[in-house]
Amino acid sequence: MQEMYGQAQTPTLAHGKVAVQVELLSPAGRPLQITQDLAGFWQGSYKDVQKEMKGRYPKHLWPDDPANHMPTRQTKRHFNQS
Repeated sequence: MQEMYGQAQTPTLAHGKVAVQVELLSPAGRPLQITQDLAGFWQGSYKDVQKEMKGRYPKHLWPDDPANHMPTRQTKRHFNQS
């Protein structure tokens, strides 16, 4: 999921005519959500996923606005280094 941060809309094929089905995974590689409406997910049910994942994976970033956050594979420690 964190590698999709910054992606405000669902990726498409065929000049925007076909939305790609996106499977968003936890840091452990387990499915969290399958969607063809990434913008709707970020604005809607992401909040529930965010709450659960913050507790389960506290070392990872779970931003309030994932559509406008830099994608990452890193943990919080990477971002806190100066």
